[in-house]
Amino acid sequence: MEKILGFIKKHKLIKAGEVIGVGLSGGVDSMSLLHFLNAHKHELDIDVVAIHINHGIREESDDEARFVLQKCKEMGIRVYKFSIDAPKISKDKNISMETAAREGRYGVFEALVRKDIVDKIALAHHQSDQAETILMHIFRGCGVAGARGMEPVRDKIYIRPMLPVSKQEIMEYSSINNLEFVEDSSNKDNAYSRNYVRNVIMRDILRKWPNAIEAINNFATTVSEDDDYVKKNLDFNSLLIDGKIVQMPCSFFYDSSAIYSRMVFKALAAIGAKKDIERKHIEMIRELATSLENGKKIKLPFDIVVSKEYDYLTFENNYIEKPRLYKQLKCEEFTAVNFGKVVVKRVKADTINQDENALYFDYRKVPKTARWRYREDGDVFEKFGGGTKKLKSVLIDKKIPVRLRDYIPVLADENEVYVIAGVGISEKVRVDADVPTCYKIVVEK
Repeated sequence: MEKILGFIKKHKLIKAGEVIGVGLSGGVDSMSLLHFLNAHKHELDIDVVAIHINHGIREESDDEARFVLQKCKEMGIRVYKFSIDAPKISKDKNISMETAAREGRYGVFEALVRKDIVDKIALAHHQSDQAETILMHIFRGCGVAGARGMEPVRDKIYIRPMLPVSKQEIMEYSSINNLEFVEDSSNKDNAYSRNYVRNVIMRDILRKWPNAIEAINNFATTVSEDDDYVKKNLDFNSLLIDGKIVQMPCSFFYDSSAIYSRMVFKALAAIGAKKDIERKHIEMIRELATSLENGKKIKLPFDIVVSKEYDYLTFENNYIEKPRLYKQLKCEEFTAVNFGKVVVKRVKADTINQDENALYFDYRKVPKTARWRYREDGDVFEKFGGGTKKLKSVLIDKKIPVRLRDYIPVLADENEVYVIAGVGISEKVRVDADVPTCYKIVVEK
């Protein structure tokens, strides 16, 4: 583990005076990283804090959070604890649970850096993780960028001090220092891509080639060195970058694929497209560039559009992330993106209709499991006087523009909508004449 210090110095991972937040799951890898950095914090002249995120996937997550809090207390390390709803993110964005958990996790990390709570995030990836990542990239059809594997530093924020360390070294370190840790039960679920690579593919490879992990890591180092050399000799200034649009001369595509593929990846990175771009996409772009059909377009993952405009290719990022909202019903004010401020108050029922811009409903009739959220497929709404309609049809009837429909907060339980903020109240939560109080909703645009 001592090689970590040399790795930190070689790659300039940490500066004196920085606050380093360690992503702490409670497993042996992250517990070892936290312990090591904390043990060397005076030598490195840094502060070390822990960041624990409950992804809302497993029942034992609450127990793991308590374990992490206790261990950090024993070590005298400040810990920041967060919860995200990975299953909901997965459903809302139609992405895998793995990807949803990762997006939610990195969203927390970025917020902590943005608010100056930490300067960098230390992640506990090691040699085995690196080998698995490289294999997964290769299986997905990556280019050189994927074969490089994980970088020691990414986006000047994320650092990986344990990349030169083997799993065996980590286990020995935890044993010597009597570190306690928890086992993540989901690590055995081979339905997850990484677990399948780790538990099935790598296991079989290591039986045949015991030094495979070291060999794969050495391969990644060689690829990185060659890639860096080629990039130093490319003219990236030929890319015309303007926000979420990049223009690239088509002339590059009459050169070697080693040239134009790197130019394409640079163009895509400039507009925020950093994943799910494979060799087949590069070839699609090449065919577009060398065709004579001006104005033709192709679509890539995450709403990236590439179009042929005479002697240039134009790369556009048209991806708009759907806003997130998931709140309990209570008297409060909250802001909905691209919609406005929603004000919920409890008022006397005899004041109904005194404010023509307000909606009133009986909060007692709303299920306790109802939440404020944005609309979802399958949502239904019961109109005043009876008659259930699809929420989409209701919004059409109310002449709500298409561009606004995804931003209107609705109070719903499963697919039953009870309140459409600023639009209407379901018959099921109508205020009866004999109730003393009700909830009033006002939307401030």
